[in-house]
Amino acid sequence: MTRRWMTFFAAAVLVVVTTVVGTAQQEDVERLRVLADAGDAEAQYYLGLLYEIGEGVPQDDAEAVRWYRLAADQGDSEAQFNLGVMYADGEGVPQDDAEAVRLYRLAAEQGHAEGQYYLGFAYDFGDGVPQDDAEAVRWYRLAAEQGFAPAQYSLGSKWANGEGVPPNNVQAHKWLNLAASRMTGRERREIAVEARDFIANLLTPDQLAEALRLAREWDEAHPR
Repeated sequence: MTRRWMTFFAAAVLVVVTTVVGTAQQEDVERLRVLADAGDAEAQYYLGLLYEIGEGVPQDDAEAVRWYRLAADQGDSEAQFNLGVMYADGEGVPQDDAEAVRLYRLAAEQGHAEGQYYLGFAYDFGDGVPQDDAEAVRWYRLAAEQGFAPAQYSLGSKWANGEGVPPNNVQAHKWLNLAASRMTGRERREIAVEARDFIANLLTPDQLAEALRLAREWDEAHPR
């Protein structure tokens, strides 16, 4: 399952425990390594990220996995999620959807929006878990409520298709509209806009007004 929505910031490196700078110089990497060797979970996560993207160090998936695992074992949700993606994609480890799902769940249960979305996706398509629309909706909803646009799109699609929830085009339009306003990338945004507009054509004027009101109220309650 190779579906990465996250964007790595190619020059992210931890200089001190809470400071991220723009360029991974060798001196910075060594400071980071000292912290990681001392057991700092955030430093371990960032060092894993550098190895995954090959910034300041040679690209090395196995080393990325090693550092992600150390951070994940300490409960770092970003590391849990990234390690899950490594298992899903078979990068640095044998491909294993069940292990990916286990790690997504650890991150998701800490409120990690992408982890929630990927866990929902796994349930949606039966990757590493039995296919379960209700569980997919549950996790999509948690990520969507955090403003994660791909989850909003998927949740809207579930409402439109009546999968895991009763069919409801007002709810479908609400979530697809929110996704269209937040989706990054022209192609993804256009897909969300097309889906929203398709649903709009199925609504009565009163239903469309209700859907727009619900989306507006949600947006006002969740400032970006």
